[in-house]
Amino acid sequence: MKKVAIDDMARIKALGNLTLSPSGNMIAFTVKSGDMDKNGYKTDIWIYDETHEPALYRLTAGGDGGAPIFMGDDAIVFEADRRGKHKADAFGPKSTFCKISLGGGEAEELFFLPFKASSIKYLGGDKWLAAGIHSLTRPSAEGLAEDEKAKLAKELEEERDYEVFDELPFWANGSGIVNKLRTGLYLCDAKEGTQKLLSEKEFQMMGFTVSPDRKHASFYGSSYEGVNWNRSRLFTIDLETLDISETMLPDKFTISDARYIGDKVLVLGSCGERMGSSQNDGVYLAGTDGSFCLLCEPDMSFGPVGSDIAGGGSSFEAQDAFYFIQNEGYRSFYKRMDLSDASVELISDDLEIISAAVGYAEDLYLIGMEKDRPQELYRRKDGKLEKLSYFNEEYVREHELASTEHFVFKDREGTEIDGFILRPFDLDESKKYPAILSVHGGPRSAYGQGFFHEFQYWTGKGYIVFFCNPPGSSGKGDAFADILGEKFGVRDFNAIMDFTDEVLRRVPQIDPARVAMTGGSYGGFMANWIIGHTDRFAAVVSCRSISNYTSKLLTTDIGYYHNASQMGCYPWTDSDMLWRHSPLAYADKVKTPTLFIQSDEDYRCWMGDAIQMLQALLLHGVPARMCLFHGENHELSRSGKPKHRVRRIREMTEWFDRWTAK
Repeated sequence: MKKVAIDDMARIKALGNLTLSPSGNMIAFTVKSGDMDKNGYKTDIWIYDETHEPALYRLTAGGDGGAPIFMGDDAIVFEADRRGKHKADAFGPKSTFCKISLGGGEAEELFFLPFKASSIKYLGGDKWLAAGIHSLTRPSAEGLAEDEKAKLAKELEEERDYEVFDELPFWANGSGIVNKLRTGLYLCDAKEGTQKLLSEKEFQMMGFTVSPDRKHASFYGSSYEGVNWNRSRLFTIDLETLDISETMLPDKFTISDARYIGDKVLVLGSCGERMGSSQNDGVYLAGTDGSFCLLCEPDMSFGPVGSDIAGGGSSFEAQDAFYFIQNEGYRSFYKRMDLSDASVELISDDLEIISAAVGYAEDLYLIGMEKDRPQELYRRKDGKLEKLSYFNEEYVREHELASTEHFVFKDREGTEIDGFILRPFDLDESKKYPAILSVHGGPRSAYGQGFFHEFQYWTGKGYIVFFCNPPGSSGKGDAFADILGEKFGVRDFNAIMDFTDEVLRRVPQIDPARVAMTGGSYGGFMANWIIGHTDRFAAVVSCRSISNYTSKLLTTDIGYYHNASQMGCYPWTDSDMLWRHSPLAYADKVKTPTLFIQSDEDYRCWMGDAIQMLQALLLHGVPARMCLFHGENHELSRSGKPKHRVRRIREMTEWFDRWTAK
């Protein structure tokens, strides 16, 4: 059998965007894999339909299939610019949508939008709703003659070397510069080629949903000038008359998602009265009469557990009831909530679920991971789980995959914490091994027993890998996740050190002098914090660094509200607090060789923090190195260019090898 290779993340298939047909008897989804030659990804749309032979078949083969949208039961629409006609120009990026028959044949261009559309929904006939990006300051080319358009384009091209920042956020991770850009709700006619903006031009829409009868749509987002504090407003539009009404929300309410259920809108959101922007969402119902009421506050985390191979998808849907993925402890479950009494029923607990859809006769379709296995498509029918796809079966059969061992221990405060250990496939119990501790991001996130490529690669290289869900993680409610203010870097750090001690006790094959550590985002904060508070690790790799909460708070896309909420202050209200909880404050105590992995378009954890920590360590004579990736953002480890992801793991592994060598 083969060991997991450093570039295997390009070979492993990632499934996502699970979509149910209108009749509910077939599903569409995407399958993505890396293309090392082109340093990108190929994505195709697949269909599962029991009436078709074979039931599972590939619909597109161009490698450019976007998220599928059913146009009735006989065609799929997806975004793809197959002719290369609508590349981004001086007026901004564009979107082209293609249509392909489920009966086969070539995809054909259906309609073009003169703006970038982040999502679309079908209304019937030639009508569509789209979430489209527009500028408040850039002149429009609409209605201009070709010579006037060319002249304006030239003027705009001359402005490309300049950026003006005069609002917050002025940039956003994964989106680039967003100053004076807004996402609006557009009514589009595919036949006529027209687009009508339905929301206010200054409104920043965060999402929208369409009623089952396609007569109404609801959309939500923020109205702001200067600073977007993420205070949500919720609107409903009559799609026949285009009349718009607003549902009045509680003060400081933030919506994270919404779906129609009958003629009501199910809303996930919170006022953050207990945990600020870190608080778990409550479940609310908005009525057509403008009513808005709390259904329940389940203190639960919606969404799957972490993985570095994921295709994406929705965490919930609303039909006759509220169906959702819940991160509970270190697992992800699919559950059903009855809206009449808020009672919750467990539907599936067999997999680490990534996305799901409830089909005809309540058949449940799932994209998920079996323990230590990459994703596949499954169906739960009549209480039994059936595997429908085998995209990664050959890979699993040919490779040595370590088994994740789960255990529960209590830290010094008596808090129960889920821990995990992966040992090399061919571990010799009489030998000593180097080890790697990994800390997840968030901190509102969780590790589980799903597939992690980099962990499997490291065990194949002879490392024992261990990780846990310390206080601050999701899956155990707001009280467990509360590491706000003075607890930050204290309660969590102590738990992680207690966990390390417990692993060394449980696994005598680990050489205590050859233990390394890594983490990204919040895990990058913890990496920088650890090296300033202990020298027990032989080497550390800090990814997506946080080192200085003053610069983090005042440079990043979420810093001004989320990090301020975490810390409970601003530099002008309590600069001592921010500095006490900044790893940079302890840089003069660092002795541990440290590698920094950073992306120059990571606006979530801006590279300034990594640079500050790097310079501080070099000034104090600590072995340090930084690998900066151009054109990558906060998602480098999950969706960065394949060659960049390989280089990232190579840099990390060579650093570990160098400092944990015998």
